[in-house]
Order: sequence, then C-alpha cells, then structure tokens
Amino acid sequence: MAKLPSPCIGVCKFRRDDHCIGCSMTRDQKSLSKLAKKPKARRALVTLVMAQQAVMGRYRHWDEAYAKRCAKKGVEMPERPKAA
Repeated sequence: MAKLPSPCIGVCKFRRDDHCIGCSMTRDQKSLSKLAKKPKARRALVTLVMAQQAVMGRYRHWDEAYAKRCAKKGVEMPERPKAA
C-alpha cells in the first residue's frame, strides 16, 4: 500500500507569519513531516495541516495540488476536518 504523501506541494516560501504560502506548514512542521513515517502519523500531520489552513484561510490552491499528488501515488486524499 502506498503511503500518504507529505502535505508539501513544493512552493516553500515562508511569508505568512513564518508559514509556507504553498501548504501553510512552518519550518518546524516541515522538519517533522520528514520524520512521520507511519501511516497514522502521516495522516495526523495532513489533518493538522488541513485544519491549520482552514483557520488561516487563503489556501484553496493546496487542495487541488495535494489531490494530484495523492492520485499519482494511488492513495485517497483525507477528508477535511469538520468545522467545530
């Protein structure tokens, strides 16, 4: 079974309060994403990033780019967390 890809979409420009304008991750989160090897940890990281994007706004482009990465790997993209 293919593993879920990193939430990084290859933009890597930290301009929004030290968050990447492509995926919303901070530098520390990007470092941690490289350590997330187990499927459960990787899914949790992607869910965290999606929730972070919802709070920060302006990350609509990420969904399409990440869905393409998931399709290329043959895995299903996780659903966005429901708003509280």
